[in-house]
Amino acid sequence: MAKDNNTFPAGKMTDADAAERDVVREAEEFVDGGADTSPEKPSPGKRVVKGLIQYGLPLVLTVWLVWYMFRKVDFYQMLDIMRHGVDYWWILAMMAVSVFSHVFRAARWRLQLAGLGIRPPFLALCCSIFGTYALNLVFPRLGEIWRCTYIAGREKSPFTKVVGSMVADRLSDTLMVLLITLFTFIVAAPALNSFLSKYPVGRDFLNLLANPVLWICLAVAVGLGWWLLRLLRHTRVVKWLKDVCRGLWDGLAVVARMRGRGQFVGFTFCIWTCYFMQLYLAFFAFPFTRELCAESSLGFGLTPALVAFVLSSIGMAIPSNGGLGPWNIAVMFGLSVYGISESQGVAFSMLVWSAQTVTLLLLGVFTMIYIAVDKKMKR
Repeated sequence: MAKDNNTFPAGKMTDADAAERDVVREAEEFVDGGADTSPEKPSPGKRVVKGLIQYGLPLVLTVWLVWYMFRKVDFYQMLDIMRHGVDYWWILAMMAVSVFSHVFRAARWRLQLAGLGIRPPFLALCCSIFGTYALNLVFPRLGEIWRCTYIAGREKSPFTKVVGSMVADRLSDTLMVLLITLFTFIVAAPALNSFLSKYPVGRDFLNLLANPVLWICLAVAVGLGWWLLRLLRHTRVVKWLKDVCRGLWDGLAVVARMRGRGQFVGFTFCIWTCYFMQLYLAFFAFPFTRELCAESSLGFGLTPALVAFVLSSIGMAIPSNGGLGPWNIAVMFGLSVYGISESQGVAFSMLVWSAQTVTLLLLGVFTMIYIAVDKKMKR
């Protein structure tokens, strides 16, 4: 990324303009992988390739996964479900809960920023989160860089410090996904085993997991990898890898040392409770998932919702536009474990995803209005 840093006329640049320019330059260097100390600038061809990888590949992946999802679906049945079989009051309740998840995330981030001496208004933090997810609908993963740039520029703070707090924010989410996944596969193990054993691929997968040779090979691979890292520890690649791991560890260590770490853990649970409740509330909107909520053997729908929730959370790791494609397929797979058909699964996942997207678009519009008004009031 490159920009002309002489945009402001000489003698007319305010302190706020200069701070904003420096933050933007820092952000550009961060996205490009660090400051370029050499006189050579990336060629236009390299920039095009980088842009295609960052934004073109997720778009292609999204289109392919959506095609894969719809190729065997009865569209008329799916549309009929959406028109006549949905209680939209539950969808509205789900949308309201999604807003609270973003507010809790802003509250958690405020704790981290306060530990760094950065104290933006809470509404500005909320809008930074709203804008992040709205931007990710179009440009996957770019929203995180934008929110750090926005807060760093607004508060005249170093961009790298703000990014460090965001890294810890994301690492705590990754840890929560791992813990919830482990819990889910313990709670729902009978249903998952029963579902996988119906298909040859599933049976092969279960047999593979039960084979001790797999675990011996994994242990040998880990030992060999560790030995290679020790042997090649002075190479640039290994040094870079060590720096990345050290940065990730430092990001988590900050949480353990900072004030309000109990609140941080509490807000983390609130965020993920809201995420889960969004999906669980949607179960009551559809007749076929509402039946699952009536069965005590399934924890009144909590177990199926947990399975679909964990699979969808893992699916969000695949870069796509707003999760479209991988999120839907993951939810469909989770519902199919409990006998939900493909058409029903697509109707459920598409309507829930669409409602979440509408919420993010509305919050994105609110964010743009807030930023415009905030800038005008500060001048």
